[in-house]
Amino acid sequence: MNSGELFPRPAAEIAPGAVHVPGWLSAERQRALLDACRDWARPPAGLRTVRTPGGGTMSARQVCLGRHWYPYGYADTVVDGDGAPVKPFPAWLGDLARQGVADAYGNGPCTAAYDIALVNFYDGDARMGMHRDSDERADDPVVSLSIGDTCVFRFGNTHARGRPWTDVPLHSGDLFVFGGASRLAYHGVPRVDAGTAPAWLALRGRLNVTLRVSGFPEEGA
Repeated sequence: MNSGELFPRPAAEIAPGAVHVPGWLSAERQRALLDACRDWARPPAGLRTVRTPGGGTMSARQVCLGRHWYPYGYADTVVDGDGAPVKPFPAWLGDLARQGVADAYGNGPCTAAYDIALVNFYDGDARMGMHRDSDERADDPVVSLSIGDTCVFRFGNTHARGRPWTDVPLHSGDLFVFGGASRLAYHGVPRVDAGTAPAWLALRGRLNVTLRVSGFPEEGA
């Protein structure tokens, strides 16, 4: 847990199965994850602009680990970019995801086989529209880690992109886990508060590392 806050924010269940744990990543872990993200962002299969089927582009840029996500599916190579093989998903990220689930839910160890990471970089003008993480074949919880600038994370319902929703400020080091009844809830980022990252991170913008279980069979299985 990050003990650097003057007034610690309590963990909160935002919806059934959706839990916000403020300050979960220590400063040391945030720095280590930031360094890893900078390595992953380098080509080949590095940070890219995601293009939608309708011809638009997402304002948040992305790099994938384990399997490459594109609208709306997964591949082993960057099919909408340089065509390079996707970067591997490190075992320590899976351990981090399982620890996040265990800490958020508090109901014992998590054994889910996390194998995918989507790393989104937001500058001060980037946004993310309301969407569902529904391209996986598994229903294990999604684990979201925030580094850098604070954002407004809009967590909605499972039926439509509109209300009801809850706006949750996500600060650097925060953990957000959503599974169970909320696994397919719509969510998005309507605002990033530029310049709010901790000075010791030396980061302009926000990184969101989203960890998932694909449910796809391993190659050769």
